[in-house]
Amino acid sequence: MSTAAEIKRVSESDLDALLPLMRGYCDFYEVAPSDEALLALSRALLADPEREGLQLIARADDGEAVGFATIYWTWQTLDAGRLAVMNDLFVSEPARGTGLADALILACADEARRHGALSLGWQTAKDNKRAQKVYERIGAERSEWLDYSLALD
Repeated sequence: MSTAAEIKRVSESDLDALLPLMRGYCDFYEVAPSDEALLALSRALLADPEREGLQLIARADDGEAVGFATIYWTWQTLDAGRLAVMNDLFVSEPARGTGLADALILACADEARRHGALSLGWQTAKDNKRAQKVYERIGAERSEWLDYSLALD
């Protein structure tokens, strides 16, 4: 399989193809939000891409959806400007190793520049060594910040 023939913003007509990719991403991280919740997230982004963020979908030459990324917009006081957060990056198993992850990250960077972001940031699991190799290959810098979260249920 070669690198995706097309990477574009997700539209309503892409949601049926996007959902299995989102499910694969969730499975990788061993979480199980409902399909309805995943689609609601995508629709919220579609409804307000300038304020909320957007999703990109990658399709192979035959039209099959093989990867996606999600970008959320925020602000960062330390840079005194906009920040784009690539919260999700997923490439289906058959498309891994083709350069698609690199292409999706670069497409996210292009979207972030268009939106006026000063930087594109993201996280990965400490044990996701394959992803870390991709990030280092494209020139991303590793951060030493610690992440915390507080459940709000």
